[in-house]
Amino acid sequence: MKVFIVAGESSGDRLGADLMRGLQKAVPGVEFQGVAGPEMQVQGVDSLFDMSELSVMGLVEIIPKYLGLKRRLAQTVGAALIWEPDVLITIDSPDFCLRVAKAVHSADPSIKTVHYVAPTVWAWRPKRARQMSQFIDHVLALFPFEPPYMEAEGIECDFVGHPIAGIPKVSVEQVFEFQRRIGLNPKCPTLVILPGSRSSEVKRLLPVFCEVLSQPEFAQSQLIFPTLPHLAELIYDHVKSLRQECFVVTGDGLTAEAAASQRFVAFAAAQAALAASGTVSLELAAAGTPMVIAYDMGLLSRLIIGALLRVDTVTLVNLVSDTHDVPEFIGKNCKVKLIAPALAKILDNPQAQDYAMQSTMDRLGRGDTTLADRAAKAVLARLSL
Repeated sequence: MKVFIVAGESSGDRLGADLMRGLQKAVPGVEFQGVAGPEMQVQGVDSLFDMSELSVMGLVEIIPKYLGLKRRLAQTVGAALIWEPDVLITIDSPDFCLRVAKAVHSADPSIKTVHYVAPTVWAWRPKRARQMSQFIDHVLALFPFEPPYMEAEGIECDFVGHPIAGIPKVSVEQVFEFQRRIGLNPKCPTLVILPGSRSSEVKRLLPVFCEVLSQPEFAQSQLIFPTLPHLAELIYDHVKSLRQECFVVTGDGLTAEAAASQRFVAFAAAQAALAASGTVSLELAAAGTPMVIAYDMGLLSRLIIGALLRVDTVTLVNLVSDTHDVPEFIGKNCKVKLIAPALAKILDNPQAQDYAMQSTMDRLGRGDTTLADRAAKAVLARLSL
């Protein structure tokens, strides 16, 4: 069996690695090609190019990189068609991945197309589901409320749970060892700071986050910045102005799996988090770390997305738990004067988000012993029909 698999950012890389492990377990000898990050590469993908080239966020922000992305699109489509896989699996990053799927399907409809992570048609741009039905055979959904949106447009869709719900809880011993190794003081309050996995996000959000952390209520806190190796220098440039002790944790020199595990332990070592919007809110919920979410983008992107948005919260923990327990400050509300009091309030009452975090993990499949293999089984079941 030949699988051409494409991921465009770190969260997709983690999903892809789990899916690949499931496929390898079910189909010994399965072959992979495609575009991958470090975790998928460990599982056997020799990436066509560095996946980080695809990590662009925002309608306006993508324009300067348009020609480069167009070349990478043609390269990816060409490689898939030459290899003639049994199935093309694209993961998240819809602006790039769905273009790949559309082009491959148009050139060779015999190649089955699967998209992992349903686009957020429930949040904005609902017509995407109808457009996808022309070239996507099967969607793997991470959230239980998503399949009806896809099935209404004639696309096969399976809720496969979220792999984050399958992450084992961090032990007290793991936290102590992490604190000892990087030099954290266990008696000091600790914040974990997550300004995004793309350089454009970090450049936009980290100055705001640093100003928040400069407020007197956080003066006694120590700060952990888990990040990717290629973003470390950018993080250092911003945090050197902070008076608190800062720990930039990259996982450099570790295996991809060990680095991901270290990141999760770093979350659990903190009393609260300040984070960009995205999948990271689910990771924090899995670690039991209460959070404040803040996010901004270019003015034009902000105006366009704001006009199209169909939900009153963008934080995944709020959406899955059907609450508004996690405070979020998006777009024009991404301001120090709003974020700082919310973060201080969480430090004073960290239990306030317990229900939302626990409910989210339960609904995404925590405790399901088959969770790790559900995506692979769904792919194989549809291929055999």
